[in-house]
Amino acid sequence: MDWADCKKIRVAKPTKQDSNKTASIKEIAESKMKAANALAEEHYYAKLSLLYDVLRELLECLALMNGFKIYNHECYVPFLKEVLNESSLGDDFDKFRILRNGMNYYGKKITQEEGAEVARQMKEVIVNIEVLIETCYGESKK
Repeated sequence: MDWADCKKIRVAKPTKQDSNKTASIKEIAESKMKAANALAEEHYYAKLSLLYDVLRELLECLALMNGFKIYNHECYVPFLKEVLNESSLGDDFDKFRILRNGMNYYGKKITQEEGAEVARQMKEVIVNIEVLIETCYGESKK
């Protein structure tokens, strides 16, 4: 699906920017990040789920800052690639989305070592998204 399709089927809609809503979502994401960091390595499924939530919530902030509300996770990929010109981040998010869906909905299992590597990669992407928020929109980390 591309960005035009997302808008056409109305899972990506124009919306007003709302700094209060964005700030609230960022606070929630920060809280989930702390929780993920507090989990022991053996709880890697829960850690990955929380890190995915953090990533998706930060992407929601970026979308809102750009005047869009996105109603499905799949459309964050073309948003990153086509609207923000961040193809690599789009590919990374899609990889995490597919993995998370596999675990949550289809019982896909991964090893603790795989979980640790994916968690490391997700944290790296989260930092990149936070930098993008700060750089593009002059917002500081809370």
